[in-house]
Amino acid sequence: MRATAPTPGPPDPGGPNQGSGQAADELVYGLVDRAKALREELRDFKGDAFSEIHAFVETSAQEYGVQMGGRKGNVQLVSFDGRYKIQRAIQESISFDERLQAAKALIDQCLTEWTADARPEVAAIVQDAFRVDQAGNIRTGQVLGLRRLNISDARWLKAMDAISDAVQVTGSKSYIRLYERVGETDQYKAISLDIAGV
Repeated sequence: MRATAPTPGPPDPGGPNQGSGQAADELVYGLVDRAKALREELRDFKGDAFSEIHAFVETSAQEYGVQMGGRKGNVQLVSFDGRYKIQRAIQESISFDERLQAAKALIDQCLTEWTADARPEVAAIVQDAFRVDQAGNIRTGQVLGLRRLNISDARWLKAMDAISDAVQVTGSKSYIRLYERVGETDQYKAISLDIAGV
């Protein structure tokens, strides 16, 4: 009669695999707990930084009668010795309304005429600007970049006006960036708060 292999029992609680599993569990929980504490500390720092910069800008405006920052609220503060600087940057998210289609129609009229005059490089630039990204969205930077082209055709200029009018601000995000000067140069290096950059 052929012998059958015994059925393996449950792992030995005191075996080597169990011990390494427990050590890994303790390691994971320990690192995650520290990471969560750092995340909370970073969140507090971010809130404090925005509040303190805002208060400083408001105080300076009242005390000296000047408005700090650009049109969008971007502000740069530099330490007295120039070693450090902090930037508050506000990045707007934009999209285009239906007037972009009117701009595209005017541009297509120009391209149809210009192609006959052997100006394919301009057509390539324009067609690339209106090419959508992988998510199917218009690449706003490329479309807005068309306004920098030095073209005096009246239809083109009207199309550029339509692009400007079609811009819609859909939201904004605020960032705090910190920099340290590199030695005695005029170059600055970002102080990274990203775990991958430290």
